[in-house]
Amino acid sequence: MPLEAGLLEILACPACHSPLEEQDAELVCTGQDCGLAYPVRDGIPVLLVDEARRPA
Repeated sequence: MPLEAGLLEILACPACHSPLEEQDAELVCTGQDCGLAYPVRDGIPVLLVDEARRPA
């Protein structure tokens, strides 16, 4: 289920404060040095660094 467009505009990566983009069931940081992927569970973004997936 896609997030509301207005919500994506105000969300930022908690680690580096870069914008996030939606990919599948995750919100991925657009920062070049960061790249963390945060899960979206039941339509709610989980923006906790401890829950994020590190880039491959």
